[in-house]
Amino acid sequence: MSTLLIAVTACGPVADHQARDLRVGYDSMDGALTVWPPRGSLAEDTAATAAVTEAVRGWRSPVDDRVHVPSSGILFSGEVDGRPLALVAASVPGEAASWLLQLTGDGDRYTVSHATEYTDPGYLVYSDVLPVQSAGGRRYLTSERVRRLVGPNGPIVSDRDGLTSPVEVPRCRAVTVTATLRSTESLPRGRATDRLLDLGTGITAPRYPLVRDESGSGRRALTGLDTCLLAGEDGPFGSIDRRVGDRDVPQSVPASWPMAKLAVRTLGELSLDGGEPAELEQLTWESAEGTMSAVVYRPADDGAVVLSPADRTNPLQVYELPVPDQPLVVLSWRATKDTALSVPPNTIRLVDRPGLVVARLPERRETFSLAAADKTHYRSAGSPRR
Repeated sequence: MSTLLIAVTACGPVADHQARDLRVGYDSMDGALTVWPPRGSLAEDTAATAAVTEAVRGWRSPVDDRVHVPSSGILFSGEVDGRPLALVAASVPGEAASWLLQLTGDGDRYTVSHATEYTDPGYLVYSDVLPVQSAGGRRYLTSERVRRLVGPNGPIVSDRDGLTSPVEVPRCRAVTVTATLRSTESLPRGRATDRLLDLGTGITAPRYPLVRDESGSGRRALTGLDTCLLAGEDGPFGSIDRRVGDRDVPQSVPASWPMAKLAVRTLGELSLDGGEPAELEQLTWESAEGTMSAVVYRPADDGAVVLSPADRTNPLQVYELPVPDQPLVVLSWRATKDTALSVPPNTIRLVDRPGLVVARLPERRETFSLAAADKTHYRSAGSPRR
């Protein structure tokens, strides 16, 4: 939104304290509207602001980076469920990431009780709905642009400070949350359906549980899928580690973590050992590092769904599908008259048609190749996994 501006001057809600304390609210504007004004019963409590700032200064990301206090802000500071709660949009420049820090007060001290990372710099202050953990269930903090919020079971009640009542969100299941946005300079007609997917309460920190779903395709794509399995280290969303410098950082949000544009398409059917045909689907999504995809195997007999790890976008997609007792390799490509697939000798093709081959997973590492008009693309599959 080109008209949504962030002020970088020293002025703001807490100008006298900005040299040492976090700002309260955030200087993000949509025309004349302050998107994140100071919120909560403790927003004007200077002692609470100082205590929150001290806790944020002491917090470190999983790769030991610090929060840049001048470009961060307290979005909410008040009493929730009988205890002080602060929500901070934290900028961590070393990772080029936004962190939503949830702090709980105890006496005159605050501690970071929950920290989730979104790998798009500035995302949190441009957003309109933020997830909040609470003893009573999921809550959401909404920006001043939100006129109405609807959850999986109907309208969600929010107080005048933008924090909703607890919402019943299932564990390990995706549900839709839809915001109605008021008319602003950047949205002259408002927006009736600003859709998000909440991936469920089983999603653990630092993974951010909200995914943009503008078209609604993501809700259809995740129907019947266990989001905790999707998020596992071998699941599509969790299988590609983030790299910082020359090392993998498994404690950070995975490179394959979804941000938007979840969708699914049918690849075909597969019958194993003469049984009822299972359906093969290709799940795609956008991450901070580009388009990712995976294969979903749905048995016809309501058996357990099987998920492949993620694969980055390639001319030849290769998915290792751990079907119990008979692991498979699924090869997918855009078939044209100029493309030809080559597989290792003695490969038994269970499915063989233009653009799709399914075979038994080799017991050792084998190479597959796709000859195209301008280049031959090589991919490997088989144990051990790379």
